[in-house]
Amino acid sequence: MSDTGPLSDSGDDGPKGELTMRLLAMPADANAAGDIFGGWVVSQMDLAAAICAADRSRSRVATVAINTLVFRKPVKIGDTLSVYTSIQRVGRTSITVLIEAWAQRYQTQNQVKVTEGVFVMVALDAAGEPVAVPAEI
Repeated sequence: MSDTGPLSDSGDDGPKGELTMRLLAMPADANAAGDIFGGWVVSQMDLAAAICAADRSRSRVATVAINTLVFRKPVKIGDTLSVYTSIQRVGRTSITVLIEAWAQRYQTQNQVKVTEGVFVMVALDAAGEPVAVPAEI
């Protein structure tokens, strides 16, 4: 397997981080072969990153970068997508979030890592300008 930097080398260890979102993959989100569009998965990961970063910053946030994104396995119609988040780094105005997306296969208990990435979020004030992330309480 190729070196993915801060991402894990194995999906067999189980999810890392906090469960942030769970969704059901539906036919409207799939191609003709029954694979869920990668863009749908990335969108869910982006929402989870925003939830995680907003909780930490106690402010509005926006995505400024996706440093790494690796699609490992397809998500299929009927799978339950679980998105896990963990904060990797907190800067002055930014929060780097490690995201893992896992699919519980339809009508089974089998869960596999399907996608992982590193998203960078920036804390914003009411006017949309970067604001300092407060110290952790």
